[in-house]
Amino acid sequence: MVSTASAKNGTWHNWGGNVSARPAREVTPATVEELADAVRRAAEDGLPVKAVGTGHSFTSIAATDGVLIRPQLLSGIRDIDRAAGTVTVGAGTQLKRLNMALEREGLSLTNMGDIMEQTVSGATSTGTHGTGRDSASIAAQIRALELVTADGSVLQCSEKENPDVFAAARIGLGALGIVTAITFAVEPIFLLTAREEPMPFERVLADFDELHAENEHFEFYWFPHTGNTNTKRNNRSAGPERPVPPVRGWFEDEFLSNGVFQVANLVGRAVPATIPSIAQISSRALSSRTYTDIPYKVFTSPRRVRFVEMEYAVPRDALVDTLRELKAMVDRSPLRVSFPVEVRTAPADDITLSTASGRETAYVAVHMFRGTPYQAYFTAAERIFTAHEGRPHWGKIHTRDAEYLSRVYPRFAEFTALRDRLDPERRFGNAYLRRVLGD
Repeated sequence: MVSTASAKNGTWHNWGGNVSARPAREVTPATVEELADAVRRAAEDGLPVKAVGTGHSFTSIAATDGVLIRPQLLSGIRDIDRAAGTVTVGAGTQLKRLNMALEREGLSLTNMGDIMEQTVSGATSTGTHGTGRDSASIAAQIRALELVTADGSVLQCSEKENPDVFAAARIGLGALGIVTAITFAVEPIFLLTAREEPMPFERVLADFDELHAENEHFEFYWFPHTGNTNTKRNNRSAGPERPVPPVRGWFEDEFLSNGVFQVANLVGRAVPATIPSIAQISSRALSSRTYTDIPYKVFTSPRRVRFVEMEYAVPRDALVDTLRELKAMVDRSPLRVSFPVEVRTAPADDITLSTASGRETAYVAVHMFRGTPYQAYFTAAERIFTAHEGRPHWGKIHTRDAEYLSRVYPRFAEFTALRDRLDPERRFGNAYLRRVLGD
């Protein structure tokens, strides 16, 4: 995947193509001091400020008509502390570059999401996560961060220094300031054995608690219009390293999962009646496989077929009911859904506005091929998710507002009070934050 966000004729577009903005000006600071100065000058001009990474959010969380900060020059590893087990990186560092740099140092993050195109600040600020029985989101692995606030001050935040800001800013939505550096917990690089295999939908639901308990990382994809899933179990391994053979990897991960899948979606978009038949074929296209490799090569995969996405976090014990209701809705409706539904889990964490804050969590993500009408599907799915007190992913499409979110986040008022203190004039505000956080 190449550049994931674009600017043409002064207009910024996100990766999914569903959000655009025309900032008054763009700034690409090379130092933290230049960024702080850009914030101060924006205040003098009465302009809002937003930082944007690679545009992988499907909401307008980074959109602005004011000053758009591009942090790509604030990148790379600043420091490695092997004794503490931490690495400090610039906020504009892409996850894929961080992963490769850590590999060269014999280090790794403990857990990560399934794509690695985002910047570290964009991924953490929106709550990007993978799947894990015991290990949580990328933001939960943060040990310290550096933040430029609305008056141009630079705050160092950790459990010992500005701990109230640290508690919230790990998933700060860009509402508290602009993150300029992040310190992550890391560990010596290790091996994961991945076991991928098809499994009937009903069996996955019946055995879900067992599959979750027995595997460090369990996830699955359900193909709408079918009773089929593809499951993936990742567990630590003593080795030896046995990666997917290059030819098989290209055939399954590039040719089938991207090339053929792209064509199938194009056909489905043109002739929606073909989608159920295509789904039956797609759900059986990949066979079982087992391989052992370093973490980021197991956790992540290429995503070249563009889509839009909604994802909700529901209490883990509500997952089975949620999925049964989602399947029943699709089965009885005229909807034609060509993208699989992705299901993952996370343990409870202590981050103020984390989707897993204070509760064991399961994630259900629904997708539609880019350019395909998605509103009816997402609206029906959202009705199901919210009936189970679902929390929407901050970077993915949803319609919830501050009134709803204040009910499902016990620490919501704590976050908004901190925002009032750090950014009383809403220098970092935009329409999305007004909706989800209130004025």
